[in-house]
Amino acid sequence: MSAPDTTDPAVAAAEAELARLRAESEAAEAQLKAAQARAALATAEADAARARIDAGAPVAEPDPPVAEPVEASPGAGRAAISGSEGAGPLTAAQVQAVVAGYTFATPTLDLGALMNGTAVADAQIRIPLAMMNRHGLVAGATGTGKTRTLQGLAEQLAAKGVPVFAADIKGDLSGVATPGESSEKLLERTRAIGQDWKPAASVTEYYALGGIGKGVPVRATVSAFGPLLLSKVLGLNETQESSLGLVFHYADRHGLALVDLSDLRAVLSYLTSDEGKAELKDLGGLSTATAGVILRELITFADGGADVFFGEPEFDVREFLRAAPDGAGIISLLEVPGVADKPALFSTFLMYLLAELFEILPEVGDVDKPKLVFFFDEAHLLFTGASKDFTAAIVQTVRLIRSKGVGVFFVTQTPKDVPSDVLAQLGSRVQHALRAFTPDDAKALRATVGTYPRSGYDLERVLQELGTGEAIVTVMSEKGAPTPVAWTRLRAPQGLMTPTPDAAIDAAVTASPLLATYGTAIDRESAREILTARMNAADAAAAAEEAALAKAKADAEFAKQQAAIDKAAAAADRKAQAEYDRLLKKTSGTSRTTRSSQKSPLEQILGSKSTQTILNGVIRGMFGTGRR
Repeated sequence: MSAPDTTDPAVAAAEAELARLRAESEAAEAQLKAAQARAALATAEADAARARIDAGAPVAEPDPPVAEPVEASPGAGRAAISGSEGAGPLTAAQVQAVVAGYTFATPTLDLGALMNGTAVADAQIRIPLAMMNRHGLVAGATGTGKTRTLQGLAEQLAAKGVPVFAADIKGDLSGVATPGESSEKLLERTRAIGQDWKPAASVTEYYALGGIGKGVPVRATVSAFGPLLLSKVLGLNETQESSLGLVFHYADRHGLALVDLSDLRAVLSYLTSDEGKAELKDLGGLSTATAGVILRELITFADGGADVFFGEPEFDVREFLRAAPDGAGIISLLEVPGVADKPALFSTFLMYLLAELFEILPEVGDVDKPKLVFFFDEAHLLFTGASKDFTAAIVQTVRLIRSKGVGVFFVTQTPKDVPSDVLAQLGSRVQHALRAFTPDDAKALRATVGTYPRSGYDLERVLQELGTGEAIVTVMSEKGAPTPVAWTRLRAPQGLMTPTPDAAIDAAVTASPLLATYGTAIDRESAREILTARMNAADAAAAAEEAALAKAKADAEFAKQQAAIDKAAAAADRKAQAEYDRLLKKTSGTSRTTRSSQKSPLEQILGSKSTQTILNGVIRGMFGTGRR
């Protein structure tokens, strides 16, 4: 075979290109080996530092990593040449590993682009849509961009037909219903991370807790709320919580519907009254003193305005699962600016809604996309002062509700606000910047770092250096394994990043088809009315019995007095008769009547029988009667 003709310009050019590519390949291989060596060294240094910390030895500040420039070539991967040329903490191989870790075959939500000194537009950070029901955490200090992250996730979920529920304490999320406003700064940022930003609005339904504020009223009956959640709201201890459970049991057994707080107060008042003491004793384990404490807490709670959150019509949580006519999911925002001073009630009410979803939804197992994603804002309020039973109920709900097709994302400031048993159930994490101004903050920061998989980042430092709208991300892959830790610049929401104008919210609420069902509160017969009627009947019976007793006493007194009067009258009559008889007897010898009864001698002669015979003869002679 003859030697190639090196004088041919085409052959010479091909040979030169081959030599250049071979040299670049060897250089890239050398750089890859060097990067792997540096990564191994960094891992060893980190392990050694942890060992020294565990042993209590002083830890020297690590030297900053030395970035080596990486020459880009036409044959190199796109991710390796898009903003990662040695400017950040990750090597080209590590960037490639991140790209591979966030490449999925199923539909995804786009979180943003990898940051490696600058944004790497070709290294997109995503989360599989099917993994959104494996729960997650969005954490970070105030002002680091948690709300915008939540808004961006909600918009993408709704666009893919997944309904979303989120609490909106300050009204900042309401902008999701209004198309966003473009600006050069915004477009520059979105282009840098590979986002084709366009303004868009999502179909939004506004709700108001108890009807306070704008939105369709969301209420719950006290019976449905239950003793466990109500004890959390009232701040009861475990003994009082158990006692309140007995009161609920008594009401249920006796058909006393607990609709609002006045019903529960009526039951407690009845049990501590003279009429209900016997029934209180039969309950067992419920003392009068404990019932009194619960009653006082209820009165204080109601006086603070919390009574409006309980009542009817009771809200059906299936309303949160609705879709728009075009198939997009509806974003349900619970506007709660009016209850910002009642954090325990707000967070516990959200837990009630989640528990209701768990109660009524059927089992669906693993699905291609969630039936609902529930964003639990200000999650730390839920766990502050929570009893063991309450925390256990939360853990169980979070663990099991996944099989109902519901994903839960807790939104809070630091992961330490969420109990470890709950954190263990969370598959995805978006951690915004943390601040360490105090020893407690530094301790919390180290605890947060310790919960992440190993990576090429010095997370304790990176978490304090994250800019607004940036986060450390790791999610659950389709295979159920965690993805590589990625410093991410997050996508910008397509809706307005300020609150929607009040006039637009009012118009949306007025046009809501739910307003006719839930807009007006109703007051049906419940425990308060039943017990009031019972106590009124008892009072009436007692009053009638008292009146009858009083009448009987009055009649007896009247009879006694009448007998005394009759006795006195009889005595007076007898006395008068005796006096009369005495006087009569005294005057019997000298009276005119006595004197007239004595006959004179002439009367005695004339009255004699002889005289009468003589006179009769004379008279017959005179009148001629004697001849007959």
